[in-house]
Amino acid sequence: MNLLTEQDIVEVISKDKWMMDVIRQTATLDLPDWWICTGFIRAKVWDELHGFSRKTILPDVDVIYFDSNHLDEQNEKLFEIKLNQVDATIPWSVKNQARMHTLNQVAPYTSSIDGISKFPETATAIGITLDEKGKLRLCAPYGVEDLIAMKIRPTPFFEESQIYHDRIKQKKWSTTWAKVTVG
Repeated sequence: MNLLTEQDIVEVISKDKWMMDVIRQTATLDLPDWWICTGFIRAKVWDELHGFSRKTILPDVDVIYFDSNHLDEQNEKLFEIKLNQVDATIPWSVKNQARMHTLNQVAPYTSSIDGISKFPETATAIGITLDEKGKLRLCAPYGVEDLIAMKIRPTPFFEESQIYHDRIKQKKWSTTWAKVTVG
């Protein structure tokens, strides 16, 4: 399949039974403003663009939500436990974007999408959720062009950040996906 647009990405995800199971499992928590983001989507797109017949194993599945009324990190751990009870084969990571600004020492985020816009790379600043009608909805604050072009660039929030450069060295994306470039 040619991946050229956000709709193409939604379509390829909708046809992946494992991904849809993960999305539906996450939806059962009924978290406010929830999204599955980063590598969950990025790896699928890059696997497709590389013609891989088997999915790349993910170090985790990043679930985010926004709840400014419950900022205790322990709540996130409880949601991870609940997800593990549904499927313990998945390395769940749950984070409340309403408290992430305290870790990054910046102004509070206003929503999960605002949090996604503060991720380090444009190709990583992406999320997917189910709307109230059960339809997939994609969020890509910087568009999907870099993701589809397999180009790693910092988001405006991380242009001058050592964190971005450290992640490039640590993640070694081009080892798994040879066509990925850093630009």
